[in-house]
Amino acid sequence: MSLHPSGVLSRTTHRVPVLLLRSCHLEPAVAVTMFVTALAAAAGRGPAGSAAVAAAVLTGQLSVGWSNDAADAGRDRASGRHDKPVGTGQLPRRAVAVAAGTALTLCVPLSLLSGGAAGAVHLVGVAAGWSYNLRLKRTVLSPLPYAVGFASLPAFVTLGLPAPAPPAWWVLTAGALLGVGAHLVNVLPDIEDDLATGVRGLPQRLGRPACRCLAPFVMLTALVVIATGRPGGVTGVDWALTAVAGGVAVAGTAVPSAARGRWPFRSAIVVAGLAVVELLLRGSHMT
Repeated sequence: MSLHPSGVLSRTTHRVPVLLLRSCHLEPAVAVTMFVTALAAAAGRGPAGSAAVAAAVLTGQLSVGWSNDAADAGRDRASGRHDKPVGTGQLPRRAVAVAAGTALTLCVPLSLLSGGAAGAVHLVGVAAGWSYNLRLKRTVLSPLPYAVGFASLPAFVTLGLPAPAPPAWWVLTAGALLGVGAHLVNVLPDIEDDLATGVRGLPQRLGRPACRCLAPFVMLTALVVIATGRPGGVTGVDWALTAVAGGVAVAGTAVPSAARGRWPFRSAIVVAGLAVVELLLRGSHMT
């Protein structure tokens, strides 16, 4: 029995949206969008402003996720990454590159809906993500794009308020620390594959044992900065949230076998969520 080539093409075309979803790093993209939107709503951006924030952050995150898979297509094939549709050949690299470019194009006007300063800051954060994918992930400066990208998000919120203001130092510091922690745990499962394909960012140079210890310390420090940096003193709830975050961060990397799966990065998402909760419980006064 033969199958006409057009039938194969039709079925492949119908699968492209699903494969693109698998390639966009959907889990962290949705989590980051939800966290920043919650901060925007609590800060007083209103329904329309919060929706604009959500749209801008989501398109920015999608562009970074797709550009990552487009840039890493060859490496993913060499490493046998079965979770990457581009690496397995199910999805053309060009399709992911076009999706990344389209999302980035949409991100520009959506970011500027929040005002020139806020939009520019957010686009700097998105550009940092692209710089990581295209170059910096292979260098000792690999944590820098994560630090800049995460720190840009609260700035995007506060600079878009009716009375624009930069976020407080402790907000920026906590955001940068969470970004560095996210970088460490994101790389953790793939260190050996990265080294085999020539990627020598800072975590790869430090090695797995050092990253397993450093990642929870950096993430826990971010929660401590939030708890102690805000005016009003530290409450029992602050310490409780910090303790829970510390437990989650340690659990995410403590077991060597777990450090080779997706749990370390999911633990970072949980810690980031707890950081957002800590801000929301105090009214999210970030300026």
